[in-house]
Amino acid sequence: MSAMIIGLIAIASMLIAIYLGVHIAIALILISFVSLWLMLDPSLALRMVASAANDAIQDSLYGVVPLFVLMGLFVSVCGVGRDTFDVAGWLLRKIRGGLGMATVGSNAAFAAITGVSIASAAVFSKIAVPEMMRHGHTSRFSVGVVAASSVLGMLIPPSLLLIIYGVLAEESIGRLFIAGVIPGLLLAGCFCLLIVVLARYFPDFVGNADSLQQHPDEERAETLASLLKKGVPILALIVLVLGGIYSGLFTPMEAGAVGALGAFIMTLLRGKLTPSRFWKVLVETGHVSVSVLFLIIAASLYSRMLAMSGVPEQITHLMIGSGLGAVGFVLMYLLVILLLGCVLDSVSILLIMVPIALPISASFGMDPTWFGIITVVAVEIGLITPPFGLSVYTVKASLDDQSVALKEVFVGVIPFVLCMLCVLLILAAFPWLSLVLAR
Repeated sequence: MSAMIIGLIAIASMLIAIYLGVHIAIALILISFVSLWLMLDPSLALRMVASAANDAIQDSLYGVVPLFVLMGLFVSVCGVGRDTFDVAGWLLRKIRGGLGMATVGSNAAFAAITGVSIASAAVFSKIAVPEMMRHGHTSRFSVGVVAASSVLGMLIPPSLLLIIYGVLAEESIGRLFIAGVIPGLLLAGCFCLLIVVLARYFPDFVGNADSLQQHPDEERAETLASLLKKGVPILALIVLVLGGIYSGLFTPMEAGAVGALGAFIMTLLRGKLTPSRFWKVLVETGHVSVSVLFLIIAASLYSRMLAMSGVPEQITHLMIGSGLGAVGFVLMYLLVILLLGCVLDSVSILLIMVPIALPISASFGMDPTWFGIITVVAVEIGLITPPFGLSVYTVKASLDDQSVALKEVFVGVIPFVLCMLCVLLILAAFPWLSLVLAR
């Protein structure tokens, strides 16, 4: 067989293996190794595996992974998610659909200090959903808002998906973080606008959106001092990490270290860090970091196998010669990612598609940072679409009220999926929205 045929078979085998439940890193390494074996010989294939393992994560840049994971876990332990929701809920209490908007705003703030969508989904399923349902919102609207807004964690920096994309594309992670700010805020703003529209014109879907105004609880109203006590630590940590990166004071890795230290001190001062919790945070940080770094090693080997097969080069020539042009390529690429999002997780999609699509985008002169932003947004949509919908399953698993069916969660996110598709098209049509801060 020719190298081209082997490469195409490898891609198809990868999709089948992942769909059947094989771990993405194992599938990438095994199939890439076998493909290299067939294209070259066993000794050279073994050398390439060793080279990929040695070269892929030797740069100190990869220190950002465990540092941001550690910061996010400390933040989850110290109860920042609940405090963020309390502050946002009080500020928006008089707006129709205010609790839904508070959930979006809280998730946006939580995303800015954790970078993990699944963490946001798990935290706010327990915090926001009971409060929204208690105040008269329907279960489908409550869980839909939480599931949809949790994806902000993968766009608003720091984001693990942006880190993985930066590694795959050999693009500046700091620049990607900066580029994700406006798209992240745009998506959060569109979610809030959608909630206002739903509360105004589709009251049956939202439920009693005026319940907060009809049943005020003055005795439990937050005082200014209490709000400051809850809000200042959150704001300080966001300013410390993102402000340090955007001002050039910190590199992304230094910002991760400073943020982890800040989150540790905040957790310590709140008395939430027992020895057992501290050990659990360290162990979980190790598990998550090793998993991500192992994926990066596997992706490095996969990229080398694809380059040797000539598949990206041939696809590039095919796309250029097809007459579709840059616009046609972007639309086709985004469609493929959206379809893959129905059956694969977000990291798997990045690892499979970026090595193939990035050379093609470069041939059309596309900015890799903008290309990364639209890729991550498209991948995010897959987190809330059936049948995979990882964030949806996380919300369902985290709910205290298990009477809420999985179908209700998927129905609840439908308006937000449509909203995300609109935002994706806007970002694809206007690259300057992603690049204006990153220049």
